Amino acid sequence: MTNGNVISIKGAQIFQREELILNNINFELKENEIVYLIGKTGSGKSSLMKTLFGELQLKVGKGNVVGYDLLDLKKKDIPMLRRKIGIVFQDFQLLMDRSVYANLRFVMEATGWKDKNLMEKRATEVLKMVGLEHKFNTMPHALSGGEQQRVSIARALLNKPELILADEPTGNLDPETSEEIMRILIAVAKEEKSSVIMATHDMSMVEKFPGRIIRVENAGLKEIDHLNRFDPFTTFLQ
Repeated sequence: MTNGNVISIKGAQIFQREELILNNINFELKENEIVYLIGKTGSGKSSLMKTLFGELQLKVGKGNVVGYDLLDLKKKDIPMLRRKIGIVFQDFQLLMDRSVYANLRFVMEATGWKDKNLMEKRATEVLKMVGLEHKFNTMPHALSGGEQQRVSIARALLNKPELILADEPTGNLDPETSEEIMRILIAVAKEEKSSVIMATHDMSMVEKFPGRIIRVENAGLKEIDHLNRFDPFTTFLQ
């Protein structure tokens, strides 16, 4: 970690293949901080997220995420980087052919856990955090969308991450379920002392659960001081 920052990015350029997506990016995230990324589809929110967890390589600028230098990131380092990052996807990305516990165990085995008793204990702990310990042996198809997303949050917490990346975590949920998921995500992040970056279009959630707001536009990042400084119905959110 650099100067107490979970993330420190300076003068970065982010590319998808040869195309420059984001230019001259300067960004810091402190411990226990929540940041919302807003911006229209295709503005570069997902590219920034993918760079942070090592799916896109940083080639220009400086970048440090949970103690890992992104410019010098080797393939063999990526699993250890991801062990310090929890990821929550819009479409849950659960393995539908195995139980809730087997989904969690799959991630633990992939990130180096060996002891079956410890794996079972940690799985029970994170399911309890999201109120689903009674669904331990349930198959994902028997869960509601909100319950599937809660399993996804539990999965993100398995390795006690310093950073949680949530990409449109309420995008496939109704408003009532969305609010419940946000409450759970923020509460467990606080409990686990994890920082959060959330890409979202849902301005009602941003209003209800305050954090720093960063708009991705014109290949750059712009910090928004207050929600009332801009109209949430402008075209950039469509």
